[in-house]
Amino acid sequence: MSTPSQLYTNARLFTAVDQSVLDSGAVWVVGDTVRYAGSRQDLPTIPRDVSVIDVGGRFIMPGMTETHAHLSFADASPFAIGETPVEQATITAVCNASLMLRSGFTSAISFGSTYKIDVALRDAIAAGHIEGPRLLAAGRDIGATASNVDSGGGLSQIADGPWQLRKAVREQRKARVDVVKVFIDGEAINAVNPPGELSFCDEEVAAIVDEAHRRNMRVACHARSAAAVKQAVRAGVDYVGHANYLDDEAIELLAANRERLFVGPAIAWEVQYLAQCESLGVSKAVARSQGYEAEIEATIVSVAKLRNAGVRLVVGGDYGISIAPHGTYAKDLEYFVDLFGMSPAEALLCATRNGGLAMDPRGRQGTLAPGSVADLIIVAGDPTKDVRVLQDRTKLSVVKGGVELASPSPATA
Repeated sequence: MSTPSQLYTNARLFTAVDQSVLDSGAVWVVGDTVRYAGSRQDLPTIPRDVSVIDVGGRFIMPGMTETHAHLSFADASPFAIGETPVEQATITAVCNASLMLRSGFTSAISFGSTYKIDVALRDAIAAGHIEGPRLLAAGRDIGATASNVDSGGGLSQIADGPWQLRKAVREQRKARVDVVKVFIDGEAINAVNPPGELSFCDEEVAAIVDEAHRRNMRVACHARSAAAVKQAVRAGVDYVGHANYLDDEAIELLAANRERLFVGPAIAWEVQYLAQCESLGVSKAVARSQGYEAEIEATIVSVAKLRNAGVRLVVGGDYGISIAPHGTYAKDLEYFVDLFGMSPAEALLCATRNGGLAMDPRGRQGTLAPGSVADLIIVAGDPTKDVRVLQDRTKLSVVKGGVELASPSPATA
C-alpha cells in the first residue's frame, strides 16, 4: 500500500521559519511528514497519485503548542482546582484533549495534572484511542509544606528536604511522567505563600532538577518573582512559568541560558481574575489590593526586557479554570499582541516555532519545512492581520500527522 500524500495549494503560507508570509504557497505532505513547504512556483516534481487540495486562498500555518496545559482541570473555580473527583476529572480531560486539538493546538506541554490523568491521556492519544494533541505529561505539582499547592486534594505532592524531594521525583518517574512541575513561589491570593517567598531552599530545587534530568524528565516551574526565577534557572529548569517580576540579574541569567529554556508569561490568570473576580466572590477593590493590576504591569515590563534579550517566549496561560476555560487557549496570542506589543507574526512564532522547540528540541514541530511533522492549521482568515481569528474554531481546519480532523457533529461542535 502506498503512503498517503496530499498537496495543499493556493494558500497564503506561514511556515514559521521566520515572520514572512507567502501569497502563493503550497505544502506537500507524505504520510505524517512535510516533504515541501514554500512557493507554489518552486514545487518539485509531484507524483501523479498525490491528492491535490486547493484551499482557495486560505491561510496555512503550523499547529500551535499550548505550553502551560492543564487538561485535567475541569473549568472549576481557581480556589477549588484539586477538588474535582478523579472520575469526573478523567472524563473532563478526555473532552478537553479533543477541544484543545480542535482549537489548533496540535501539541501540549503539561504544567501539572490532577492525579495521574495526564499519563493515561498521553498514552491513549498516542495509541489513537482518543483525540488530542501530542502531549508531554506531567504529574501532580511538587510543593513544599506551606507552599502555594499545600492544600490537599488531587493536585499536589508535598515533600521537604532534598532526599524526600528526590523520592517524590522518583515516584513521578515510576508513574512515567515526562514533566516534573514544581511550585517555587506562590500567588498573591495566598497569604501563606505570596510571590517572592521561596517555598524551597536552593539545595531542594537543585535536587529536584538533578533527579529529573538524570531520569530524562524535564522540569517546569511556577516562578513569579525575580528570586524564584533566579533559583529556578540556576538549578537548570527547562520551562519557566510566569516570570512576572524580573530584575536585571534575572534577565541576564535568563538571557545567558536562552538556548536551553523557555518562558511562558501565562498572563490569562491575572487578566481574567481582575475582569471576573466578582464571579468568584471577590470584589474589584480586593482584587486590586491583592496586587494583580501591578502584576500585569510588571509582566508587561518584564516581557519587553525578555524580548530585547532574545529569550524564547511561548504561549500558554493556565487555561482550565472558570475564569479562563478550556477552548480559549488562542486568547494568549491576543494578549501577546495587545499587552506585550508584539506584531501578530511574532505572536504566531511564539505559538508555533518556539512552542515546537519547547516540545521537541530536534526541531521537527512548530514549523512547516522538509522533515517537519505534518501538523498544520488551515484558517479561513489571516492571523497575521488579526490573531483573534484563531479563537473561532469554526474557521479552523486542523491536520495532525497528515490527517485532517473530521468535522464534529452538530451535537458536539
